[in-house]
Amino acid sequence: MKEVTAGIDIGGTNSSIGLVDKHGKVVQSTILETKSFNTVEPYVKACNDAITDLLEAGKGEYNLKGIGIGAPNANYYRGTIENAPNLPWKGIIPFKEMFLKLRDVPIALTNDANAAAIGETIYGVAKGMENVVVLTLGTGLGSGIVVNGDIVYGYSGFAGEMGHIIVYPGGRECGCGQLGCLETYVSATGVCKTAIELMAKRRAESPLRKFEVAELTSKKISDAAKENDPIALEAFDKTAEILAIAIANSLAYTSPEAVVLFGGLAKSGELLMKPLKKWLDKYVLIFYKDTFKVLFSALEEDNAAILGASALAWKEIEKFA
Repeated sequence: MKEVTAGIDIGGTNSSIGLVDKHGKVVQSTILETKSFNTVEPYVKACNDAITDLLEAGKGEYNLKGIGIGAPNANYYRGTIENAPNLPWKGIIPFKEMFLKLRDVPIALTNDANAAAIGETIYGVAKGMENVVVLTLGTGLGSGIVVNGDIVYGYSGFAGEMGHIIVYPGGRECGCGQLGCLETYVSATGVCKTAIELMAKRRAESPLRKFEVAELTSKKISDAAKENDPIALEAFDKTAEILAIAIANSLAYTSPEAVVLFGGLAKSGELLMKPLKKWLDKYVLIFYKDTFKVLFSALEEDNAAILGASALAWKEIEKFA
């Protein structure tokens, strides 16, 4: 029988569930509509039933060794999901405990960015590395920090939230309630806000001016930058500068071998990487230069969340080996 773990990525709209072998191959997968479950108990049962269905689809070929779960506001120590704003269930939810009542295998729960970081070190471009920072640049900014082979959880279980480092005191309002958080500047949402601010300050013509504020996306800014639009290029430059400062700071307290960029904004490729290298050269301390790499994730976006969650399960199994 082929040994597999189940990876569950809980999103506000949908949840991805899959079986993954030790080589990082997703052998079976499915999707649940998270938002259709108003209470958590039937959702947990539906996740467990989905795993059963995936195992049965393998006709006895798979041996389930463990389950890894990535979720917003998840606490690894407590096995809880705590006051996640984008999920239908509020309060502190003992998610791991509830799942253990249905499935007698090792189960681990962490936030989605930490799962992504573990996934990169097991399956991705950081495979085999023991000191890595992974930044997920999507609608917001998530982060997972691996030091000496282990995710940094800190005392509370919520360490490593680089998206909520304050980079501009009194700056842009963040969904967390603070002002000036990193994710309000370095994210798909952040680059749009930067472009809007630049259009208000600059007189330069730009194809971005034809869009209403609500219509502007990071993809449209990326497309304009590829055509050498000055507003779009400056938006990427300013975003890259703030990202470079955050990376330079992370080098000072973790000294990673690599910083891995993942998510929608990372798809802009050299539009982000070229100015990022310029600003890193300015802000990184001399004794950290040439000690690290900045890499784009090579994991397939459709499977990355499942791989990250399943990798968490493999790590948990190692502890009991």
